[in-house]
Amino acid sequence: MQLCDVFLALDEGVFLDLLKRISIGRLRTYQLFEHIKVRTRLTKLNSESLRKAGPKLWERLRGGDEDLAADLSQAILVSHLEMIIAALDFLGIPHQDGFFGKDEDLSAHLTEGWQQRAYDALKPRYPASVLHFYLNHLGVETRTAAALFTPAP
Repeated sequence: MQLCDVFLALDEGVFLDLLKRISIGRLRTYQLFEHIKVRTRLTKLNSESLRKAGPKLWERLRGGDEDLAADLSQAILVSHLEMIIAALDFLGIPHQDGFFGKDEDLSAHLTEGWQQRAYDALKPRYPASVLHFYLNHLGVETRTAAALFTPAP
């Protein structure tokens, strides 16, 4: 499963909502601003230009642009580090300010039903679209999710 699959499973409307939630200030803080500007092929990167580029970016994701998917994922996630920290804390995953080693074995923490449990616990505090995206992203990155997660009502 690839990151493009995560975006495409959420649908275009959710993708456009995720773009609106990217913090340009956080991109600057984490020195991602110029990289995202180049990857999105925007001459000027701000909330409005990112929103307007949404349909073209969606088409690139539909075409399988994994580099774009990885960079947009990073932009979305650094914009919501508080949620990531809360999710990792809830799941009992050791981390440093929301980051953990790529090679760590997290299977003991990500037991059956972990995505739904985390979603239910965190949905009152965080945007559903971002939380849904992150839980799928975490499943893909840790290779613990056999299928994409869709929250139960």
